[in-house]
Amino acid sequence: MTDPATAPGSAQQKIDTSVPHSARIWNYWLGGKDNYPVDEEAGDAYTAVFPGIVTIARSSRAFLRRNISYLAGEQGIRQFLDIGTGLPTADNTHQVAQRIAPESRIVYVDNDPMVLAHARALLYSTPEGATAYVDANVLEPERILKAAGDTLDFSRPTALILSNILGHIADYDEARSVVDRLMAALPSGSFLSINDGSRGIDPVFERAQDGYNSSGAVPYNLRTVEEITSFFDGLELVEPGVVSVQQWRPDEDAPEPQVIAEHGGLARKP
Repeated sequence: MTDPATAPGSAQQKIDTSVPHSARIWNYWLGGKDNYPVDEEAGDAYTAVFPGIVTIARSSRAFLRRNISYLAGEQGIRQFLDIGTGLPTADNTHQVAQRIAPESRIVYVDNDPMVLAHARALLYSTPEGATAYVDANVLEPERILKAAGDTLDFSRPTALILSNILGHIADYDEARSVVDRLMAALPSGSFLSINDGSRGIDPVFERAQDGYNSSGAVPYNLRTVEEITSFFDGLELVEPGVVSVQQWRPDEDAPEPQVIAEHGGLARKP
C-alpha cells in the first residue's frame, strides 16, 4: 500500500518521520526494515486490534508473486507497469519476472519520497531487460503512461499491476475511472492485476481499519468483493476469478488456503 495523496514532484519533499505512513507500516508488517518508530507503533497498535493484518500483508505479496509468475511464465508477458509500488521487499515485480524472462521490462510508479529514495534497489535489472521508476500520482493516469512510454512499448501486451493502491482513492467512481483510463491505453492481450482489502469478510479487520482511518493518517478504504470485481468489467477474468488472495492459484505445497479479507484477481483485455 502507498498513498496517492502527495502532489507530483514529491522527490523534493522531505520524509516526514513524525506521522505514520501506510507504505512504511506495510513494510514493517512484511518484515522489512524501511520504517521508523512511529510506523512500528502504528503497526503494533493495529495488530493489537487485528493480528491478522500481517497475514493479509504477506498473502498479498504472495498473490502478486504468483500473478507475475503466471504472466511471465504461462502468458509470455514481458512488460509490467506496477503502480503504487511501495517500498522494496522480497520478490519485487522485476525480480520475479526477470527470473523467468530476463528480457522483461518493468516500470514502477509511486510518489512517496521514501520509495524514491530506495529507487536504486528497484532499478536493478538484468542486462537483457530494463527497469525504470516514475515519480507520479496514481490519480494522473495520462502522466504515468507518458512517462512509462519511455521504457515500455504500449503497442505490445502489458500487465498493469494495482496492488493495494485503489483503496487509497476514496471515491469509487474515481477509482474506476483511473483503472479504465489506464487499461484503455493498453492493447489487446494485456492484463490487469488488482488486489485490495475487502469489506464484508472480517468485522474485526473493518474496525481496525476504520480506527486507523480516523487517526489522521492517510485513509485506506476497504471495498466489497463486488466492487473489487467490477474493476475488471469488460475484461476476461483468469480462473478462479476474483477470490480471497490465498485462494488464487495457490502453490502446490502451500497450506490450505483460507478466506481472508483481501481479494484480488487477474484479467485479460480481449
